[in-house]
Amino acid sequence: MPTHPYHGRISVVVPVKNEQDNVEPLVREIAAALTDRAEFEILYVNDGSTDGTPQVLERLKTEFPMLRVITHRASCGQSQAVATGVRHARYEWIATLDGDGQNDPADIPALIDALSDPRQPANLQLLAGWRNRRQDTFIRKLSSKVANGVRSRFLRDNTPDTGCGLKLFARATFLELPHFDHMHRFLPALVQRNGGAVVSVPVHHRPRERGTSKYGIHNRLWVGIVDLFGVAWLQRRVRRPEIVSAD
Repeated sequence: MPTHPYHGRISVVVPVKNEQDNVEPLVREIAAALTDRAEFEILYVNDGSTDGTPQVLERLKTEFPMLRVITHRASCGQSQAVATGVRHARYEWIATLDGDGQNDPADIPALIDALSDPRQPANLQLLAGWRNRRQDTFIRKLSSKVANGVRSRFLRDNTPDTGCGLKLFARATFLELPHFDHMHRFLPALVQRNGGAVVSVPVHHRPRERGTSKYGIHNRLWVGIVDLFGVAWLQRRVRRPEIVSAD
């Protein structure tokens, strides 16, 4: 599977729920990071927010014409919000990041540079951010470390940090993957199952300054471990045909 060509166009997808205080600073950072660097759009997927998030987004659309907003009537979860954004995206490559401000948009150009490096695998489909210096509470770091360790041993995806929201991937590849709740945590294994290569790139991670985390032990660690069995089942049953001729 060859790499989908990169033509200097990026769709930035940001799933968000009840992040009214983080929306404006993050939109400004994304625009600053990519202006003069790429042709880009910013897609915010408002996943059923009940605070002032929709109003802030609507106000910002006047100042940032590249900002688009897609709204879920009710919350469907982060994976579905990302999928909605990817389906509505206009460009061939998708950058995702969390809406809480902990991912640094200034790292997106580093992912673009890594994508453009001729030394990368010919079938590169996903660049995954690697938060090697996490700025989180002890319990969040511990649950993530355990989940990443179990997942890595079980799925053999050779990815140290699948939970990082900052990723760059081919839109066409994502649309070919099986979709299910929490799938965003298993993108490397799913892309590899589909025949694509995955490369991890060190990125910055920042402490949460505003708002409240939506994740804890239950929905970060235990749910992820349960989902491992489903992804392992998918891995065992994949069969990729080798095309030798086609009319």
